[in-house]
Amino acid sequence: MTRFVLPDDRVPIGDTGPHNAVPRIALVMGGGAIKGLAHVGALRAIREAGIEPAVYAGSSIGALIAAAAASGRSIDELTERALRVRRRDLFRIDHMGMLMERMLSPAIYLEAPLRTLCNDLVDEGTFEKFGHRLLVSAVDLERGAPVVFGRPGFRDVSVRDAVYASCALPGFFPPGQVGDRVCIDGGTMDNLPVNIAGLEVDAIIAVDVGIADVPHAAGVANAGFASIFMRAATMMMHAMQQATLDTWSGPPMLLVRPKVSHINWFSFSHADQLLEVGYETTRQSLRHLLDALAAPGGIFPRLEMEVAVDRDKCTGCGLCAAHYPALMAMDGRQRAYPLEPIHNFSPADAAFARCCPVEAITVNAVANRDRVADELAQLA
Repeated sequence: MTRFVLPDDRVPIGDTGPHNAVPRIALVMGGGAIKGLAHVGALRAIREAGIEPAVYAGSSIGALIAAAAASGRSIDELTERALRVRRRDLFRIDHMGMLMERMLSPAIYLEAPLRTLCNDLVDEGTFEKFGHRLLVSAVDLERGAPVVFGRPGFRDVSVRDAVYASCALPGFFPPGQVGDRVCIDGGTMDNLPVNIAGLEVDAIIAVDVGIADVPHAAGVANAGFASIFMRAATMMMHAMQQATLDTWSGPPMLLVRPKVSHINWFSFSHADQLLEVGYETTRQSLRHLLDALAAPGGIFPRLEMEVAVDRDKCTGCGLCAAHYPALMAMDGRQRAYPLEPIHNFSPADAAFARCCPVEAITVNAVANRDRVADELAQLA
């Protein structure tokens, strides 16, 4: 008997008998540079709940943590490694390359430190011989196409090579050679590879630590090349990922989004905080796992949310109505308003508020359902 010990002590699920098989769950971990340390906390909560993923999948640092978990690394080992990692352990400028090759240098930083970390945390061998089902998202630089190592036709390659390539952020680390392909960071095209992971499972637990939102960042234009590049990359990856979530038609997904957007991609001084928020957010999200598993599809958890527009801020630009015509419209005074103020939203749904360039749209949990009903009645 396999039991999931969920945080709210609800009835466990899972039985190895023929009439109530244990659901096959994929654990998908997204990219997010050093913010990916939150994945270790998430993994602790998942293991405490007694969940053994049938498939591990990831992109960038999510691929590294997923591969480490699939290699059997303990939570204590991963936690200890997370707490002692320092900038110099990963980022060492390639002075010789920059001097000799100048603009032809493949990257700012040396490959060796990142390669060493991958080799330390991930077992040697090919995907064919790996103990657990593992999918690693990367991008074929020469072909300009996504590739998922671990899928049929892409299993007879080194797992370590694939993980390094998935972490090789363009411009920062040299591309990685995986079999006959030259590959770069999987987040370039698919930062949270839920589509491919959902092909062969009953449900997905997806942990997004990198691009759940893009908060205001004053002064970023004066913060140097790396900050500007990562800001632009964050916006592009967020848009691509949101498109996937907006049109999700795969198996039910529990979307876990630790609040780490305020932490810099390359800040090494928040390891404790990242581990804790990854753990606590996942632990709380797992309370909704039974709801997800009982559903035919969709993204969970789902909460009752209220959409509001500050009419004094609204300029009438119409972007919200243009991009989300099922949710927003323009009135006779060319001011935006929600077609329905109350919605049953998943963590992915409220992102539409960010389309407002003057931040006139807010999405908040409904604290008092009766109050909202009275307000709607008065407006009728």
